[in-house]
Amino acid sequence: MKNALISNYHTHTKRCHHALGEDKEYVEEAIKAGIKYLGFSDHSPMPFRAGYVSGIRMSLKEADAYFASIESLKKEYKKDITIYAGVEAEYYPEIFHKLIDFLADYPLDYMICGQHFLNNEEDSYYMGSPFSNEKILRGYVDNVKEAIDSGKYLYIAHPDLPQFVGAPEIYDKYMRELCLHAKERDIPLELNVLGYVKRPSSPPYPTRRFFKIAKETGNRTVVGIDAHSPAAFADYNSQKAIFNFADSLGITPEPFLKI
Repeated sequence: MKNALISNYHTHTKRCHHALGEDKEYVEEAIKAGIKYLGFSDHSPMPFRAGYVSGIRMSLKEADAYFASIESLKKEYKKDITIYAGVEAEYYPEIFHKLIDFLADYPLDYMICGQHFLNNEEDSYYMGSPFSNEKILRGYVDNVKEAIDSGKYLYIAHPDLPQFVGAPEIYDKYMRELCLHAKERDIPLELNVLGYVKRPSSPPYPTRRFFKIAKETGNRTVVGIDAHSPAAFADYNSQKAIFNFADSLGITPEPFLKI
């Protein structure tokens, strides 16, 4: 099982305030686990309105140290592993252009879209909480489609995060729309390991109902550890469970992505 996963583009750092460990520890544990391509993608700093401070992401001031650390690790471990500098960033329509302008000053290799909130974070709805309002699901799909159309994202992280508890036909309608849009633009969808690890204490994902649609639509997929500690790389049982889940649906995740 150790070498079943050779890449991971979903890796956090302690700067997001809910992950543990030093940057170097993530690299060394990834190497031990047989990872050949490692992408750091901590929760991106965001140019929020004055006065708002997020408790789930690095600040704008921490970006310098974040990218400097990754660039240093790239050089130190270049013989052992390929390292990329990325961010996990929601698509917030009102400030997205400001975010892109801010990140332009850094050696950013890629972005992944993990749309945790609808439209913004400051006064929004968390998509991992149960809801039955069709407008919220519609809004989520619109956000993700706009993110895809921006051309800035490598893939969509945990696309099945929304915990919609309304009519199944409504869920199918909107999520099929999302999957078709990703398919048309050749954007992969992530099978998230952390979602499996956190069961049953948190919303269960990856979800069979979503990836059944993705299978029917023919989407590309990728496994993301969503590592919040260096030890996550050695959780082979959870990684194996994700591959078994994919196999049960006839899905074959891509071993690595071109960056």
